[in-house]
Amino acid sequence: MTTDVTIIGAGLGGLTLARVLHLHGIPATVYEAEISPTARAQGGMLDIHEDSGQPALRAAGLMNEFRSLILEGRQAIRVLDLDGTVLFDHADDGTRGNPEVLRGELRQMLLDSLPAGTVRWGHKVSGTRVLGAGRHEVTFADGITVTTGLLVGADGAWSRVRPLLSSAAPEYIGMSFVETYLFDADTRHPASAKAVGSGSLFALAPGRGFLAHRERAGTLHACMMLARPRDWFADIDFTDSAAATVRIAQEFNGWAPELTALIADGDTAPVLRPLHALPIEHRWERRPGVTLLGDAAHLSLPNGEGANLAMYDGAELGKALAAHPEDVEAALTEYEQAMFPRSAAAATEGIQVHEMFYGAGAPHSLINMLTGHEQTP
Repeated sequence: MTTDVTIIGAGLGGLTLARVLHLHGIPATVYEAEISPTARAQGGMLDIHEDSGQPALRAAGLMNEFRSLILEGRQAIRVLDLDGTVLFDHADDGTRGNPEVLRGELRQMLLDSLPAGTVRWGHKVSGTRVLGAGRHEVTFADGITVTTGLLVGADGAWSRVRPLLSSAAPEYIGMSFVETYLFDADTRHPASAKAVGSGSLFALAPGRGFLAHRERAGTLHACMMLARPRDWFADIDFTDSAAATVRIAQEFNGWAPELTALIADGDTAPVLRPLHALPIEHRWERRPGVTLLGDAAHLSLPNGEGANLAMYDGAELGKALAAHPEDVEAALTEYEQAMFPRSAAAATEGIQVHEMFYGAGAPHSLINMLTGHEQTP
């Protein structure tokens, strides 16, 4: 393949694409706005799915390395009522097929699998433009420009590459989460650690809830979900950590103390994470020399599929380019025609999961799903 490949974004999808291309002898350059791999925290736990994330890692030749990252026991699931009563409790018995890993460790595994210099750090995109004949120019914040024969936007929800293909922009879904961490929880926060258990905790009600995961050792990663308009959150000064913590905790008055402690006793400042989504059927007309993957292509309601689909997109695009090394447009067409319906189906499922978690039937709608799954042969 003689076309030069430029990938914007060193997230899981962009790195998976770079790795699959590398295995097929196709060089690529990844440009990332962050100044280093450790410039910011990379998020919490990911369950890597049998039908998406794992095939992507298999295509990347990294299954052995992936298995070394798996945190045993973290597929346990516990659902609590608002008063702390355990409504559902399932231990990790080894029968579930979506093992849990830390996002940061998975990303580092992908970075380590690439030749030195593949990722160019500290390159924040300020603009892109069409040059013609399938070529594009990318301008970075420092004024440097690069031109490329294949531009891939793997740069997330607020992609700077997407406008080359689509006028769609993510819209706020009416819900945000507030993120905290509790460290050494078994010793310092024993009631909350006991409530979370060895894997995932869900304590849900219509329009709100707690989600928490046990990460390595005694670290608990907690998210408080609230269905509120953006203006409601804008009235909270998150630069005043103490005041913001108190305000969010007030929304859970009357809930069990081991649950409210997940926000009230957090060891990190609360971080607001507004949730956005692109239209379910988001797609674009084929335009030469450019495509998207992951959230840049199909940002949707959280349903556990985002990271998995990004990696799968990356692997499928990489395989298509390797299969059509002299016909990039055929590769992009093949990739997009499969990606569009796949991402629409995942987005539709995301709406169903969102209703199950936070709709009028919560938390019993979730329990019904979990118990129904367990009864499936």
